[in-house]
Amino acid sequence: MSLPSFDPRGVPVRAVDAHLPRVPVELLQPALLRTWFAAPPAWEPELRAEPRASAGPLRPAAVLVPLVWRDQPQVLLTQRPAHLPTHGGQIALPGGKLEAADRGDAVRCALREAHEEVGVPPPWVEPLGTLPPYGTGSGFLITPVVALVQPQGPWRPDPREVQEVFEVPLAFLMDPRHHRHHELVWQGQVRRWLSMPYHDGTTERFIWGATAGMLRNLYRFLLTASAAMMRP
Repeated sequence: MSLPSFDPRGVPVRAVDAHLPRVPVELLQPALLRTWFAAPPAWEPELRAEPRASAGPLRPAAVLVPLVWRDQPQVLLTQRPAHLPTHGGQIALPGGKLEAADRGDAVRCALREAHEEVGVPPPWVEPLGTLPPYGTGSGFLITPVVALVQPQGPWRPDPREVQEVFEVPLAFLMDPRHHRHHELVWQGQVRRWLSMPYHDGTTERFIWGATAGMLRNLYRFLLTASAAMMRP
């Protein structure tokens, strides 16, 4: 099976999760996040893998889920150049495949890739923990590394790997009213995925696929942890 070639914006929306509760992002503080990742609540990721386009072992990779701690926390994302061989033109979290220098360490890989791709030096980053790995149709097993980022200067994207870098409010992404379900039949197989389109006032950022799937798992983690915190 090959990867489908289509414009995801044109695939119909089957459902929107307006019935689900949002994460109370206004209550989140770095100390709480540190506690939750140090001693995670019992929870299950909602999305683990996409249909594979080819056989063979999944290649290990890692992405940084950068929670940029401004007055309102933001998630830093990138727009990939269209010419890249995998996921070209898509919105992504900073990251890439594990290399020998990473010594099998997903955190080391995510920090290295974020530094190379968008100019986030490791001293700005405080890794909190990881989410369960996510398998992509293109053959990667991605470990999301959630981290606090204290911005101390401008982002410096590498134009070879990043067309643009931007931020989306964490509150927007953690509100399931913005989580849309899509479905497409491709080569006799049903493919389902999420999108979280964000309009920043001038441009629509169409977040979908693996990036949206990993953000949805972050939503499930934070929702479970915040709900446990608020129980009497």
